[in-house]
Amino acid sequence: MADDITTRYREARARVKETRERLLITRRQIADQTIDKVAGGRVVPARINFQLVRTLTGHSAKIYALSWAGDRIVTASQDGRLIVWNAMTGAKTHAIKLVCQWVMTCGLSPSGQFVASGGLDNVASIFNLKNKRADKDGHIPPSRMLAGHKGYISCARFVDDGSILTSSGDQTCILWDINRNTRVKTFGGPDDPSAHQQDVMSVCLQPRSADVFVSGSCDATAKLWDAREPGGAIRTFVGHTADINAVQFLSDGFTFGSGSDDGSCRLFDIRTGHQLITFADNNPALQHADYPMCVTSIAFSASGRILLAGYSNNLCYAWDAATGQIAANIKNHSGRVSCIGTSADGYAMATGSWDNNLRIFAPSHAPMPRAGA
Repeated sequence: MADDITTRYREARARVKETRERLLITRRQIADQTIDKVAGGRVVPARINFQLVRTLTGHSAKIYALSWAGDRIVTASQDGRLIVWNAMTGAKTHAIKLVCQWVMTCGLSPSGQFVASGGLDNVASIFNLKNKRADKDGHIPPSRMLAGHKGYISCARFVDDGSILTSSGDQTCILWDINRNTRVKTFGGPDDPSAHQQDVMSVCLQPRSADVFVSGSCDATAKLWDAREPGGAIRTFVGHTADINAVQFLSDGFTFGSGSDDGSCRLFDIRTGHQLITFADNNPALQHADYPMCVTSIAFSASGRILLAGYSNNLCYAWDAATGQIAANIKNHSGRVSCIGTSADGYAMATGSWDNNLRIFAPSHAPMPRAGA
C-alpha cells in the first residue's frame, strides 16, 4: 500500500513538472516584447554621476549585509558584530557582539528600534536597541532567538516590529511572531511541490501588502508567495541560469528585480509572470572563466528608473531600467560589493564590501537623505 502511494505521488509530481515546462514554453512564445525593445529610441538613456559622500569604517572583517531604515543603517560583518550607524553623521550608535560570528544577514525594523541577524547558527536573533540591560562592555543581549530553520539563515526582513520573515538554506521561508517567539507559517518544504528545490537566498516583501513576498533561490528561480493562501507558491519565475542571490520589489509592488550568479539582473511582472528586461554586461574583459562576474545584491531608486547592482568583481552598476543600459559605473571598493541599500527618500545609496568598508553615495545634484526619512 505504501509503495503504491509513493509511486502515485512520484507520477503526480512528474506530471506537474511536465505541465509546468509546457506552460513555460508557451509563456516564452507569447512574451514577444521587452521594456528596452518597446522603449527603443523614444527614451533618453539615463546618465548619473555618483559622488562618494562618506566612508564608514569600524568593521575589522568582510561586510556581508546591510539594511537601511530611516536615518539608521545596520551592517553585519564576519568580525562577529552588528554596527548600527547614523546615516546622517556617520557615527556609530550601537555595536552588537553576536553569539555566532558567522553572520550572513541583518535587518532593521521600520521603526528603527529592532535589528535582526542570522547566519550559520540557523537562528534569527532579534535585538532591541532600547534595551538598557547591556553587559559591562556595552553589548546588548538578544531579546529573542527564533529557532526552527534546519539550515543557515540567508535573509531576514522585518514585516513590522512584531514579525519578521526569514529565508534559509533548508529551502524554506518562515514568518515569525517575534513577541510570542513562535513561527506563524512555513513556506515551502519537502511536502510542497511548488517549493524551492535548493537553498533560498533572499526574500523581499511587497510594498503594497505585507502578506505577499518574493523569494530567490539557488535553484535559479524566484517564487511569489501569499501568507493568506493555504497552498504553496502562487507563481514561479524563470530565466536565470544560476543561483539567484537577491530579489527586490519596485515601489509599485507589481514588478521585482533579481540578481544572479549568472552575472545578470532581470525584471519580472508578478501579474503575468513574464520577464520584462535583462541587464548584463557582456564585456569579455570583465569575465573570468574561474571567477565569473556574479551579482551579489540589488536595490532600486525611489522611482524605479534606476537598478543598482553590486558585483563580485568589486564594481557597482547603476542600470537604466527603461533602456537596459549602464547609467553609472561606481568603482570605489577594493573588494566584492556584497550588499546595497537605499535611503527611503531616494537621495542616497549605501554599499558594503569585503574590503570592510561601508560607503554612502549620492548623485552629484542630490542632497544627503533627510533625517527621519
